[in-house]
Formats: sequence, C-alpha cells, structure tokens
Amino acid sequence: MTDTMKAMVLEKFGGYDAFELRDVCVPAVGPRQVRVRVHATAINPLDYQIRRGDYVDYVPLPAIIGHDVSGVVEEKGADVSEFEIGDEVYYTPKIFGGPGSYAEQHVVDVDLVARKPHNISHLEAASLTLVGGTIWEALVTRAQLAVHETILIHGGAGGVGTVAIQLAKAMGARVITTARSSNHEFVRSLGADEVIDYTSDDYVSTVADLTHGKGVNVVFDTIGGDTLTKSPLALADAGRVVSIVDIAQPQNLIEAWGKNAAYHFVFTRQNRGKLDALTNLVERGLIKPVIGAVLPLARVGDAHELLEGGSSRGLRGKVAIDVVGQTVELPTQR
Repeated sequence: MTDTMKAMVLEKFGGYDAFELRDVCVPAVGPRQVRVRVHATAINPLDYQIRRGDYVDYVPLPAIIGHDVSGVVEEKGADVSEFEIGDEVYYTPKIFGGPGSYAEQHVVDVDLVARKPHNISHLEAASLTLVGGTIWEALVTRAQLAVHETILIHGGAGGVGTVAIQLAKAMGARVITTARSSNHEFVRSLGADEVIDYTSDDYVSTVADLTHGKGVNVVFDTIGGDTLTKSPLALADAGRVVSIVDIAQPQNLIEAWGKNAAYHFVFTRQNRGKLDALTNLVERGLIKPVIGAVLPLARVGDAHELLEGGSSRGLRGKVAIDVVGQTVELPTQR
C-alpha cells in the first residue's frame, strides 16, 4: 500500500465548493481495526448539515466527513479474527469520531463492520449503512412495530423512506406513505399499501379516512417541519412517533398527551448487529436499496447539491459515490 490516499476534504463550512480533493495520509491500523479499500460511499442529510456548519462544535476543520462505506478489507490489526484480507464489508464510520468515508481508504474499529450482502453491489451496500441502521433503530428497537399494525412513513420516495417502506412490509405492517403524485406508482412498487399526495392532500384527514377514524399505530418522521405537532392528530391511542429530524423550533405536543403517545428521537448508534439483520433481509430479497444518482468522488459537492434539491429534480432514493470509478448517473426529471 501507499502512505497516502485521495480524499475530499472539507476545508471550510459553507456551500458546495467547500470540498477540496487532496492527498492525505492513510491512518495506521490498530490491534482491533481494519483498513478498508473504499469502493463506494453515499450522501446523507447529516453530511450537508455538517458541511453548511450545523455541527461546528463537533467537526474540527479540515475534516474528511461521510457516513457510509462499502469496500474490501486490505489490512487487519493483530487482534482481528472476524474478517480476512479480501472480505467485502460495509459499515458506518463512528459519527463525530474521526475521519469519514469521502476517501479511497478508511480505518475503522472492527466492531462496527459487517459482511456486505452478496447479492448487491458496493454502490447499493454503501447506500444502506447509515440509512438502514437508522431505520432499524427507529422501527424495530424504538417503535417496536408489530405485525398488522399500521405505520405512516413521511417521505416515502426519499433515501430513508424507500428502505423504511420495505422494512415495515417485511415486519408485516400496513404501510401508508406520503409522496408527490409522480412517485405514487414507485412507492407502491416498494410495498406501500396507500399513498398520500403531500402536495395537495392533508395527511391527517386522509389517514382518518384510510383507517376509519382509528389512526395509525406509528408515525415515522423523516422530514421535520410541523410533523411532530400534527402527528398526534393521525395517531391511534397509545401510538408512537419516531423522528430522525432535528427540531428547529419548539412544537406544541398537547395533542400527544390526549393520545397517550410516545415520542422517540433517533440519532443512530451503529453496530454490526443492525447491519447483520439488514444483510439477512437483503439476501432474502425483502429489501433492495434504491439508488437515484451516482457521481464520482471528485464531485461530492455536486452530490450534496443534488441531494438538497433532490425531490424537485426527480431524485428517488439515495445519492451514491463511486470511489473507485467515474460513474455518472443522474435522475430523470419527472
């Protein structure tokens, strides 16, 4: 191996031009770590939030950010027995805990690493790690979604929503989701039972109609805004709301009190167990990652711009980064 690698380095907080392609040193591998040749990574809202300066106290500059890795083990520490050189793996680097995935190589604690599903590509696997772990935490661990319960998933065509629909269906739930009309057929193909056009319909009244006034057992908030305030209006008694979105403004949750509702706020903590569970579902054909666009590593800034304005540009699913190649695949305007 060489002592240096290419990486997209965040030089400043700000716009899409905040990254610079640089040669940086490859970190040394500790006893319980592996060095992975990164084949693919992906872009998440957390990435552009960091870039624009939402977490300045947690990210000293210059920094390599990024929260998804799919690649091949090239070196392992003396105390690593779980993996061998050449194994295909995927994982999320420790958030706010060191260099991220916008680089040709990455060194990681082995306890975070999982075997990559054999039936999907590196691009698909990289699109699943942070999203998949977050959704598992939200629906399985926190909401404890049960068979025959009904869930409302906000933003069904997005990077989180596309996987959440599939996981909820795999768990035996009835799925209602929101999406613009051009995406209704698409989210139904993922398993959604009913779709609400958020651009024209009020989801609270539509949910009431679809559930005969009973409401849904779980609301999964992926979009923010006033969702926390409105969600209790769509909930069944003793329902649960799970949000993965920062709360920008205080919200009035008085309606939640009358429903005996439970609220869960998820900033995911990654581990191998969540990814192993997802791998099982992927290899059984129950979850298929959805990639809406692919760009090479040097165009990370363009990828951020695409994700931030994605819904208006026809983006469905995740924006992935081809680290070892120069793939360019952009969404078709719908």
